[in-house]
Amino acid sequence: MRLTLFRLPRRRGGGRRRHFNAVALIGALAAAILPIGSSTAQDADPIRILALGTSLTAGYGLAPGDMFTVRLETALAGAGVHAAVLNGGVSGDTTAGGLARLDWALADGPDMVIVELGANDGLRGIDPAVMRANLDAILARLTADGLPVLLAGMYAPPNLGREYGAAFDRTYPELAEAYDVTLYPFFLEGVATDPTLNQGDGIHPNADGVTVIVDGIMPYVLAVLGAADLLGAADAS
Repeated sequence: MRLTLFRLPRRRGGGRRRHFNAVALIGALAAAILPIGSSTAQDADPIRILALGTSLTAGYGLAPGDMFTVRLETALAGAGVHAAVLNGGVSGDTTAGGLARLDWALADGPDMVIVELGANDGLRGIDPAVMRANLDAILARLTADGLPVLLAGMYAPPNLGREYGAAFDRTYPELAEAYDVTLYPFFLEGVATDPTLNQGDGIHPNADGVTVIVDGIMPYVLAVLGAADLLGAADAS
């Protein structure tokens, strides 16, 4: 049996809409995905999702079970999606570091990639043009390889000034548009600046913060999987 897939709505001109109703999307996908206990879902090879990122992906300061990749994999399983989320996070990594290790990260043969890079570029005050060039090269490689991509955006630290912030912040939506990939506007949505959801450094999410991140990004992950036919391919294998 093939899964009924949810596809992102098309914009005039052919591009995908990158902003959509998350509640409606979850409802549509939940009706389309196989029950967790079905033999087909259990027997199929897992969809391999690479999370290429920073300490936010790597799970800095968290117990192994509270890491973003582990929590996302668990959430996907709860939605009936048999997936293996590969932890490609490196603490302190910049977009340059992510680009430099891209070949190594792709050696695991992912079916989809979440790109979560740029936070450390902002913390170090790296020129947004340099960050943009690195992300551009990463997206060019991934899309050339035919890999579905979810680009997780970041916002510049406010202390770097309005001009820097504007150049930094527009990088993500502009690149998402250029490469026709789905954008999750802000990886730390609902978590940033909330002391109850962050560790003592005020930068890295605690276990509760990871829960908020996963809840926010899940509809986008499911949308990319569905739009890329990966759910149907896993069901047919």
